[in-house]
Amino acid sequence: MLKIEKYAAIDIGSNAIRLLIATVIEKEGFATQFKKTSLVRVPIRLGADVFLEGKISDINYDRMKDAMTAFSLIMKTHKVVNYRACATSAMREASNGSEVAKKLKIDTGVDIQIIDGNDEASIIASTDLKHLISDNKTFLYVDVGGGSTEFTVFSNGKSIISKSFQLGTVRIINDMIRDTIWDEVKEWVTASTKEYSKVDLIGSGGNINSIYRFSEKKVGKPLSYFFLANFYDRIRDLTYHERIFELQMNPDRADVIVPATRIYLSAMKWSKAKNIYVPKIGLADGIIKSLYNEAIAKRTIV
Repeated sequence: MLKIEKYAAIDIGSNAIRLLIATVIEKEGFATQFKKTSLVRVPIRLGADVFLEGKISDINYDRMKDAMTAFSLIMKTHKVVNYRACATSAMREASNGSEVAKKLKIDTGVDIQIIDGNDEASIIASTDLKHLISDNKTFLYVDVGGGSTEFTVFSNGKSIISKSFQLGTVRIINDMIRDTIWDEVKEWVTASTKEYSKVDLIGSGGNINSIYRFSEKKVGKPLSYFFLANFYDRIRDLTYHERIFELQMNPDRADVIVPATRIYLSAMKWSKAKNIYVPKIGLADGIIKSLYNEAIAKRTIV
């Protein structure tokens, strides 16, 4: 007999807002299956508001309200049993972030949690990476967002250390990062990986997923440093409009993909990694996993 339920995660980032609905399938004696059933992405660039003006604008509030209303109806239609909405860098730095979250709760019924960088890194680190992380390997997990990048070192199948930096794609294209941030990230990555003889990267985020599609690699095969460096040179030499037309990129991807690629390349260089794996998991997947684990814990208590 199968137990089938749906859970949902809302990831409110600096570049886009996503709704992920996952079907969780349980069968006694077997590993639980997590099937991505629906993914909706809305390119509301909150970071452009917050990193330049310090707050979320009225126009983007209205867009968020429409998105949350739509997401609520989609979750209802799917008969989702539980959801969690997490807001990251843009909303936690907005002067009106808490006010916006409270207002959205009243207007749409969606309860939004504004999480800090460490919580974000911890949720991402809780995702199911068992098919990649083995007992004799070391990985640097890099999740590039619009407002921040989360790094986690995995070794011997365990999470060793995590760190969040205010180095994000929307910040970079708006020239809103500190002069010293690249040096700070380099120092942390170098120090956190220097004791390991071999490190591979695990890349997360919409930009690395887009790059992976361009590579036409078979699922599960890593991208090489050589490929990523060549891809970076290629897109950097194209204009914004050329990336949209010639490479058929979405307009909200065509600008941020350049700094995102630079971040991944830099992380590979500093950790001396030759390959980057792209399992297509991120914050939303971690939220789904945490909701399921909480449900299991409640059953055990009962």
